Amino acid sequence: MLFAHGFGCDQHMWRFVAPRFADRFRVVTFDHVGAGGSDLTAYDIERYSTLDGYAQDVVEICRDLGLRDVVYVGHSVSAMIGVLAVRQAPELFARLVLVGPSPRYVDDLDDGYVGGFSEEDIAGLLESLESNYLGWSGAMAPVIMGNSDVPELGAELTESFCRTDPEIARRFARVTFLSDNRADLAEVTVPTLVLQCTEDVIAPMSVGEYVVEHMPDASLVVLDATGHCPNLSAPDATTAAIDEFVSGASPARSATA
Repeated sequence: MLFAHGFGCDQHMWRFVAPRFADRFRVVTFDHVGAGGSDLTAYDIERYSTLDGYAQDVVEICRDLGLRDVVYVGHSVSAMIGVLAVRQAPELFARLVLVGPSPRYVDDLDDGYVGGFSEEDIAGLLESLESNYLGWSGAMAPVIMGNSDVPELGAELTESFCRTDPEIARRFARVTFLSDNRADLAEVTVPTLVLQCTEDVIAPMSVGEYVVEHMPDASLVVLDATGHCPNLSAPDATTAAIDEFVSGASPARSATA
């Protein structure tokens, strides 16, 4: 099982979930370039100007470590990175778990697509992030995390954002929030589990439903959880849903865990 973290996070965000599968799987976690303990000198502006560069990293990790029949678990932007990795090397992957995925964050009114943000919203978000990354992190992390009744979770996400290299984070944010991977969904035929929280300001319910409707073999499980990081705020429910999926059970197209 290969666990990939979201924007502003690192592999530490999987500490409540990934170890629970170590008795049955070879478990691998890693940091995207610019995050956690990654080698900042490996960052290449051209390579990482699209999510395909990050997907290429995933494929290279699998090949370098000799991984096969991979269950890829991707949170937030890493969900679409996983979709792209499967498109690049479908022979490596057996299943996908997409936690809070979004193939496009910006609404497309002409196509009837609701991503949750207007173009003005994203422009403002990126402008704020680029002008004051640390200030943006402190303001946005608690909102993204949700669960205001557990403030330490928002504080942890803030600290994680602040550990990310600011310049790389600014570029990664632009790639993340301006990407459109809707057309890639139909090309991925491996069994896929979409995990959706009931209240997620980053990936609303309409987005999770869209992903499931446009992937050939996808199921949706709605977690009894709020916020965008159930791997931290609801690790038991997250683990249970993934466990059922990787154990071979077929969850209903829409279910609650």
